[in-house]
Amino acid sequence: MKAEETPILIAGAGPTGLALAIVLQQAGIPHLLIERATERCALSRAAVIHAHTLEALDQLGVTEDLEKHGLALDRFTFRDRGRELTRIEFGKLPSRFARLLMIPQNITEDILERRLVELGGKIWRGAELVGVNPDASGVTALISSAEKHVTVRAQYAIGADGMHSLVRKASGIKFDGAQLAETFALADIVADWPEQRREVSLFLAEQGMLVVAPLPDGKFRLVAAVDQADDLPGLDFMQSILNDRGPATRPVRIERMEWSSRFHIHHRLAEHYRAGRLLLMGDAAHVHSPAGGQGMNTGLVDAFTLGQMLVRVIGNGAPDAILDNYEAYRRPAAAKVLALAGRLTKAATLRSPVLRAVRNAALLSIGHTHHARTMLAMNLSGIARRRFAPDLHALPL
Repeated sequence: MKAEETPILIAGAGPTGLALAIVLQQAGIPHLLIERATERCALSRAAVIHAHTLEALDQLGVTEDLEKHGLALDRFTFRDRGRELTRIEFGKLPSRFARLLMIPQNITEDILERRLVELGGKIWRGAELVGVNPDASGVTALISSAEKHVTVRAQYAIGADGMHSLVRKASGIKFDGAQLAETFALADIVADWPEQRREVSLFLAEQGMLVVAPLPDGKFRLVAAVDQADDLPGLDFMQSILNDRGPATRPVRIERMEWSSRFHIHHRLAEHYRAGRLLLMGDAAHVHSPAGGQGMNTGLVDAFTLGQMLVRVIGNGAPDAILDNYEAYRRPAAAKVLALAGRLTKAATLRSPVLRAVRNAALLSIGHTHHARTMLAMNLSGIARRRFAPDLHALPL
């Protein structure tokens, strides 16, 4: 049977795969976007889009829709129970998107998919990548669905298929790192907590860290480091965390819990982002702590950058070697993100009273130092990593 042909095969239709498909569709580059799941998951872990990511997404024509459905905030505050340690302001960032945009990942994916369809693109859902065989001139991929099994011949295959990426495994690229000791409980809740809707807060308590982030539909996202928890932590469990780590002066009662999950943190970075005709992006290339909300954001900028390079190679006849620049730019960005998320996680999960006191003193000092607050805002927002998503017209042909 003759193989179906496409210039670019994208495995995985999460945020990164969708973003890449939009870049290609805008440029008129044919591609095949496949997704193993038959329908989008209604639950999500990622809940924030940062300024630098919005700058990239603006060129995909989706920021207006994202902002319409999201909740814009301008500050991130470190707290020791009710005591403010330092406040990071985003309203004065050197960007027209000087804010945190709180929006659940499933809504972000819905907006990206609608934009792709609007441009004439589509997703082949329920299609699982089961084989990847690269050679010097392209990639032969085996795809299985309930309706059919097909062989696809592509010039390039892009792994946007998550931490357990089959594309990465086929490439032979090492995914160095390890699972960290911390376990995290996550839940979306409804609670009467109006003052908390103005900011994202990182509560630092003796019992551990708790992130509280308001969502656009009146809910709150809770993320807490825990020693152990059920696979689906219950309301009473999350209420006890809120009681022990949240503000002590005004107890907050959870009225309803929408969903919950437990997850372990991996800290891994692919040794390379390219192996011949195979390229990686998003969680297939880097995974780390959710501290600072960096994971999906980094993957979306990966997709935007790689997409522009592929447009130049496939659409404009630029030499294949231009794709080597993708790793040269985006891997150092991910290394910086892993370092930032690791530092935040380590600081937030300290249990020693002495080390906690030192940490809190350091945060108080940052709170009184304009330059330190600005640099932290620049790093969290991704603006400090703009140089790793370059103006591609400056790249050599």
